[in-house]
Amino acid sequence: MKKICIFFLVNLILALIMHAPLRAETAPPAEGGRLPVIKLPIPKNTEEKNYLGLSGSGSFSIPEIKARVVILEIFNMYCPHCQASAPQVNELYSAIENDPALRGKIKLIGIGAGNSEFEVNLFRKKYNILFPLFPDADFSIHKACGEVHTPYFIAARINADGSHKVIYSRLGGFDDAKQFLALFIKEL
Repeated sequence: MKKICIFFLVNLILALIMHAPLRAETAPPAEGGRLPVIKLPIPKNTEEKNYLGLSGSGSFSIPEIKARVVILEIFNMYCPHCQASAPQVNELYSAIENDPALRGKIKLIGIGAGNSEFEVNLFRKKYNILFPLFPDADFSIHKACGEVHTPYFIAARINADGSHKVIYSRLGGFDDAKQFLALFIKEL
C-alpha cells in the first residue's frame, strides 16, 4: 500500500510540474509549421490499428495516419483539466465518427505525457475513451512538443504526398465540440 501511495504521489507531483511555467528548450509546434518527429508504436489492438489506417507492427509517425486532419491531444491522467475535458473530447470523437462526411477524414489520438501504459489505460477506462491513446512515460514526446501544459491540442493537415502542416496549436480544452470541430472541417 505504501508503494502505491508513493507511486501516485510522484505522479501527482509530475502533473503539477506540467502546469508550472514553461521551461522548454523548444517551442510548441507553430501553426503553419511542421510537427516534431514523433514515433509511436503501431497499436496491437486491431480496431485502433484500423482506425488509424495502419498495418503491420513497429512504429509510425503522425503523418502516416490515414486522414486529412489529425488532432493530437497531449494530456496527463492526473491533470484535473484533462479529466474535466474528457467528456467534450469524447463528444468531439463521436461527432466525427457519427458523420459519414467526416469519418475517416479526421482522426483523434491522445498522448499521455509522463504516463505509463497502465496509467493511460486507466484514463481510457475511467473516461470511456474510444480513440487511441499512447503513453509517453519518459516525456520524450512532451519535450519534443515544447513541454506544453495540459491539455494541449495540436492539429495537422496531412497532404496526399505525405507532407503536413500544423493548423492548430493551443493550450486548453473547449466547451463546444461542434464549434471546435468546425475549425478543422474547412481543412478537408
